[in-house]
Amino acid sequence: MDYSDIYQNGEYLRRNPTWDVEDSPWKAKQILRILQELDVHAHTIGEVGCGAGEILVNLQRAMSEDCVFQGYDISPQAIELCRQKSNERLHFIQGDLLKEADIHWDLLLAIDVVEHVEDYLGFMRAVKDKATYKVFHIPLELFVLSALHSGFLRKQRQNSGHLHYFTKDILLQVFDDLDYDVLDARYTPGFLVSRGHGWKDDLLHIPRRICFPLHKDLTVRIFGGYSLLVLAR
Repeated sequence: MDYSDIYQNGEYLRRNPTWDVEDSPWKAKQILRILQELDVHAHTIGEVGCGAGEILVNLQRAMSEDCVFQGYDISPQAIELCRQKSNERLHFIQGDLLKEADIHWDLLLAIDVVEHVEDYLGFMRAVKDKATYKVFHIPLELFVLSALHSGFLRKQRQNSGHLHYFTKDILLQVFDDLDYDVLDARYTPGFLVSRGHGWKDDLLHIPRRICFPLHKDLTVRIFGGYSLLVLAR
């Protein structure tokens, strides 16, 4: 079985008809914040697994007019959604970035992509030389409540195409093993983005909000709802 088939045969779009574009302004804000706080200036920005392209659209609106953007995705359905968003400084390409030999950007984005890739270690090795700086955003779906809920991780695989599940410690070890220079790694509160997961998930907002300021790591390990945003070289 080739897990990438769902992105090319239309199955992923069927399961996720909006391609999560409603989350894109929030994700772009997280990216802009980490770049600004670490004083990283990029003029060529590429995104692997760009989906419907809305993150790049939002970044273009906020960044300097001399910035150029490229989005790559293997899904023809995703690139079709992107076409009407293209302009002279924003282009979208259907294809596998890892097979492109002559690409080097100032900044590469891999936003909620790693968990979808069958060989995620090979993927992270391959994108390392595609840009000077890399921003990864990866959900932290291994937590106490997800382990106790028998159907949670299976649902993430069936509906969202997530093949791998991570903790912060596992991810930081992976970055170290692959010789990335991690400049910053921080939690992002994805649970604050309205996803309509129901009253049980809404109820978890309370302990997450109360406990996170007291002990960030322990809160994420128990209650979940967060992703890890990493800026690396």
